[in-house]
Amino acid sequence: MTLRFAYNTNGTASHRLDDALVLMAEAGYDGVALTLDHHHFDPFRPDWEARAEALRRRLDELKFGSVIETGARFLLDSRAKHEPTLVTRDPEGRAKRVAFLNQAIDVAAILGSEAVSFWAGVPKLGVTRPEADAWLREGLEQVCAYAERRGVVAALEPEPDMHVETVDDYARLATELPSLKLALDVGHCVVTGERDPAAAVREFAGTIGTVSIEDMKRGEHVHLAFGEGDMDIPAILDVLEDVAFPGLVCVELSRESHRADTMIPQALAYLRTCRDRRRAA
Repeated sequence: MTLRFAYNTNGTASHRLDDALVLMAEAGYDGVALTLDHHHFDPFRPDWEARAEALRRRLDELKFGSVIETGARFLLDSRAKHEPTLVTRDPEGRAKRVAFLNQAIDVAAILGSEAVSFWAGVPKLGVTRPEADAWLREGLEQVCAYAERRGVVAALEPEPDMHVETVDDYARLATELPSLKLALDVGHCVVTGERDPAAAVREFAGTIGTVSIEDMKRGEHVHLAFGEGDMDIPAILDVLEDVAFPGLVCVELSRESHRADTMIPQALAYLRTCRDRRRAA
């Protein structure tokens, strides 16, 4: 199976959305990972539904698939990055996060997106593990139920230092929430040291809803351009092809907006070179 690649709009903050989409299309990408935020697509604008319909038509013109990402900073609280979360003590805060994720699912349904990716959040000081577990489970049940009704894949992303940090944390939740898929950022495996990224792809192939890729250094949660970290990107691509992963493999270079015009084509050229070397071997 030929892998399909997308680029995450969180790495195009200096570009208008359509300008970024054009750059991706010209480079040869197969889709976009759309991070809902204040800039590219604000899900809280009154005209969000009409804008989603228009974006669906534009993606169809470009023959683009899509994944919805929900990790924008300060979207729900202008004074607290990434807050509130599914493990926030305030029940109104948790409800606000669930409502946002459900809104993301609505956008995904209109766009025909492959998945909605989201994380659990970081418990604040004083929150116990049992409390966070219970709140998280409650929120996940609501999000998964809504996603099922809308025909959308809900995918939980383990994030370094968050309540769900590893793929094993995800696996424990998935035993009781069978519709919950894994949003696998292969770089996070290098940061936490929990798994070789390629091994994680093979082990969880049947439950992966979406994949994010970039370079990273061991123990450092910094999204790097390919070739700047410690990851064996060719090995990861090999396994994704071996398991016939059908979804978009989404490049996430969130710190590269200032040079997105060069990073968008450069990243895809790197991935294609890795893929072509394997086929020639």
